[in-house]
Amino acid sequence: MNYKAIAQETLNIEAQTLFDAAKGIDDVFDKSVDVILSCKGKLIVTGVGKSGLIGAKMAATFASTGTPSFFLHPTEALHGDLGMISKEDVVIAISYSGESEELGAILPHVKRFNVPLIGMTKNLNSTLGRYSDLVIKVDVKKEACPLDIAPTSSTTLTLALGDALAVCLMKARNFQKSDFASFHPGGALGKQLFVKVSNLMQTKNLPIISKTAKLKDAIVKISEGRLGTVLIVDEQETLLGLMSDGDIRRALLEDDFSLEDDVVKYATLNPMTLEDEEMLASEALVLIERKKIQLLVITDKNKKIKGVLHIHTLIEKGIS
Repeated sequence: MNYKAIAQETLNIEAQTLFDAAKGIDDVFDKSVDVILSCKGKLIVTGVGKSGLIGAKMAATFASTGTPSFFLHPTEALHGDLGMISKEDVVIAISYSGESEELGAILPHVKRFNVPLIGMTKNLNSTLGRYSDLVIKVDVKKEACPLDIAPTSSTTLTLALGDALAVCLMKARNFQKSDFASFHPGGALGKQLFVKVSNLMQTKNLPIISKTAKLKDAIVKISEGRLGTVLIVDEQETLLGLMSDGDIRRALLEDDFSLEDDVVKYATLNPMTLEDEEMLASEALVLIERKKIQLLVITDKNKKIKGVLHIHTLIEKGIS
């Protein structure tokens, strides 16, 4: 059996369904967007079975892109959850046939709230179609299922129409990256746009030694600090330089190497520092990678040490 050909046929059927639907977008879609935009409450999505699964995803997409939304299961609605619907809400009800028994049972009660009801169905004359104020038609010529029974093309189209609604709402609201990140503070984008250097920099137990310290003291301090680097300061506690374990390995190659040498003999003097601890951590990572360093020292304008930011910390926290 040629599974590759079957997969290609499935994708082609569903792709054609989306192309056909794109050509058929009409004024009802525009009106639906306007109704949702004017909603002062929440956008409630409901449906059963496969339609319910699609509805749950749609509600999640709306909620994360600036439209307060949640999914309401029709069965749960009949047993008390109808109280979640207020008179300022808008309801999207999904049923490909429009004759889902569980969904049909709550439609009269939804209408009692006198809220706008947007139906998504293939049949305008179905129960859902008749109860709906607006019907976004889910028009599918053929399911990708070889029996033309299992919801495949129809669920793909319903999901895509939900995405289209969400994108229209995003553009109407001028929804930006920063807005999206505010709804996803724990995600990659949220970390990129909100986590600052001050949130991640280490400020306690810093490996700091005096410029008069010996190389052997620096080695001990590096081991204790677990940053692979020691910070060197002068008499005024001003940052003078850094010494890394790499510097020590290179020092070992010197003919006159001695553990009794002053640490500054092998240190990197006047290292790169950062005064702006409010800089985004993602920007600090770019700086670290550009300069090909592992440790960035955060100081005040007088070069007094406030903390350090290690590249490993940024990576561990998912900053990219």
